[in-house]
Amino acid sequence: MKLSLRPYRPSDAAVITSWLKNEYLMRQWCADRYERYPITPDDMNSYHEQYIDGLHSRALTMVDGNDKITGYITLRIPADDSSEQRIGFVIVDDSKRGRGLGKALVRMAVGYAFDTLGTTKVSLGVFDNNPSAIRCYEAAGFEQVDKPEKECYQCLGETWKCIEMECHNIS
Repeated sequence: MKLSLRPYRPSDAAVITSWLKNEYLMRQWCADRYERYPITPDDMNSYHEQYIDGLHSRALTMVDGNDKITGYITLRIPADDSSEQRIGFVIVDDSKRGRGLGKALVRMAVGYAFDTLGTTKVSLGVFDNNPSAIRCYEAAGFEQVDKPEKECYQCLGETWKCIEMECHNIS
């Protein structure tokens, strides 16, 4: 299957939000970035208008050879240091999970960060209660790193801990 990344379009929101079948999965995807479940296409587009500027933050949609939306991911500069990009909001079509689409999406985003944006490090945070995502990121070349302060979020009455992961450009 031929896959590619393109800039997110507002019309993508209806497809992407349809993959969030329950609030638990939605919170694993976005933590507390959206106030309520379910997320509507308007909610997603409002978030983009407010937080995705195309310079310090980018949203990318993965499509197959027929231009069918198969995934979504964001990249952002975590500080005023363009040598790093941070991945967020990683999701693939829930009807196609287990086919390597997540790994392909993450690898393409990492390649874009290194080759197009010229970064030397790509980082991400993933909840420790999401082992399939952790395996996906490890398969895409990420390694867990220790941070002095672990990020935690209050989600659905629980405390969810983040695992920090990084991938470095060795070329």
